[in-house]
Amino acid sequence: MKKISNEPKVEVLVNTSFEETRIAILEDGVLAELMWERRGSLNIVGNIYKAVVENVLPGISSAFLNIGYEKNAYLYISDIIDGDKKPIDKLLHKGQEIMVQVVKDAIGTKGMKVTMDVTLPGRYLVLTPNQKFVGVSKNIEDSAQRGKLNEMVQNLVRQHLDGMGCIVRTEAEEASQEELEKEIKYLYRQWKTIIAKFERAGAPSILHEDMDGVLQVSRDILSENVKVYMLDNKKDHEKVLDFVTKISPEFKDRIKLYTAKTPIFEAFNIEPEIEKLRRIKLPLENGGSIIIQEAESLCAIDVNTGKYTGNKSQEETVTQTNIEAAYAIAHQLRLRNIGGIIVIDFIDMKRASNRHKVVDALNDAVKRDRAKIRILPITRLGLVEMTRERKKESTGSLLTEECSQCHGSGRVLSDESMRIQIQREIYDLTQGRAGGNLRLVVHPMLAEYIRQRQSIIEQNIHRNIKVQSDPQIAWEDYKIVIE
Repeated sequence: MKKISNEPKVEVLVNTSFEETRIAILEDGVLAELMWERRGSLNIVGNIYKAVVENVLPGISSAFLNIGYEKNAYLYISDIIDGDKKPIDKLLHKGQEIMVQVVKDAIGTKGMKVTMDVTLPGRYLVLTPNQKFVGVSKNIEDSAQRGKLNEMVQNLVRQHLDGMGCIVRTEAEEASQEELEKEIKYLYRQWKTIIAKFERAGAPSILHEDMDGVLQVSRDILSENVKVYMLDNKKDHEKVLDFVTKISPEFKDRIKLYTAKTPIFEAFNIEPEIEKLRRIKLPLENGGSIIIQEAESLCAIDVNTGKYTGNKSQEETVTQTNIEAAYAIAHQLRLRNIGGIIVIDFIDMKRASNRHKVVDALNDAVKRDRAKIRILPITRLGLVEMTRERKKESTGSLLTEECSQCHGSGRVLSDESMRIQIQREIYDLTQGRAGGNLRLVVHPMLAEYIRQRQSIIEQNIHRNIKVQSDPQIAWEDYKIVIE
C-alpha cells in the first residue's frame, strides 16, 4: 500500500491475560485507540445469525428478534432490505425466520442492533450480497487510482459475484488484480457457505462468526504505516503470523512476540494512560480544560479557558483554546470509544469566521477515526452537535459501574451539607434539650471538617460531642451515639 506522507507511524501492542485481551494502537507514540475483549462477555458484532421474529411493532417501525441470547435483538425498518417502501408489519411477521448481522453490541438496557443488509469484510474488499453497486473508499484520494480500481473491480464483480456488489477498501489502493480476484473468490465462497447453513440450520442459530480482535486488527489496520504489531501471547502471535503470512506476506516481519519480563503495557507506558480514562476533567496544554460527562445515549463536553489568557485579543485567545480543545476532544472520543449523540459546548466566539475555524479543526481531527462521524454546523452559542458510530459500549462503561454512594450522579453531599444534616438530626433526636455527651462516628475526611467546626455545632445543639473517625464508613453514612 502506498504510504501517505501525513499518515502517522502506527504501533499495535496486544496484552493477553487469563480473562481479557487488550489491544492498544499508538500513533506517533501516542495512545490513540483501545480495544477490549473479555472472555465472559459477548463479542458478537459482525456475527451473522438465522433469527426468529418475536414481535413486530408498527408504531415504532421496529421488530424484535431471537438470535439465541437472553436479550432479543432490535431491527429497525431502515435495516430491512427495501424496508422503506412498506409498513414493517407488511414485511415481517411473528415466527418468520430471517438472516441478520449484528452491527451493535447490547449496551446498557438495550439489546443488540441487527441489520438484514449483511456484509462480509476482507482485507481489500467488503462483499455486499444484497447490493449491486461497486463503491470505492473515499480515503483513496487519487482520482486516477480510484478510476483504475473501480474498473478493475467492476470486471471482477461481473465475472465472479452473480449480481452482488462490493466496496473497495483503502487497503486495496496498491493491490494487484490477482490479489483482488483471489479475495473476491474467497468472499464469494464464504457467502455460499453461509447461505447453505441458513437453508439447513434451525433458528435461532449462528451462521458465521467474525474474527476475534487480534485478527480483525491484522485484517483492518495492518498496512505500510504500521511499524510493528507486537503480542505478548505465543498462541496469539502464531495465529496472527499465520494469518498475515497468507493475506499480506509482505508484512509478516512486523509481527513480533514480546518476551521481556516487564508486562508489555507497563513497558510502553500504557497502564498510566488507561488510568486517566476515568478522569472527567482533562487539562489542555495552554491551561484550558475539557470536561467530559458521559450518559447512556448522550455525551456532553464542556470547554473552559482556565488560566490561558494568550498574547492577543480575547476573541483570538478563545478561538485558539477552542481549536486545541477540538483536537483533544476528537482524541478522547476515539480513545474512550464514546459513541451516540455528542454535544460540545465550545467557548462563545463573536465572529462567524472563528466558529467555522473551530468546526474545520474538529473535522480535521476526526479524520483518523475509523468510526462513522457526522458533525453539524456550530451554533451562535458555540454548541456543536455530532454523532459517532457506536458498535460496542464505551471504555468508561466497560471499566466502571454506577457508584453506590453517589448513585451514578458523580457527586456526593458536600462536607458543609453533611455537617448541617448531622447537626439537624442531633437536634431532632435530643429535642433541643441541653446537657449530656454525644459520640459522632464519620468518615475520616469528614471528621476533620467536623472538628474544625465543633464549637459551632456544640453551641447549636447545647451538648458536647466527641468526633470519631472510621475508615470503613461511607462518606454519607454516620453514627450518632448518646452517652
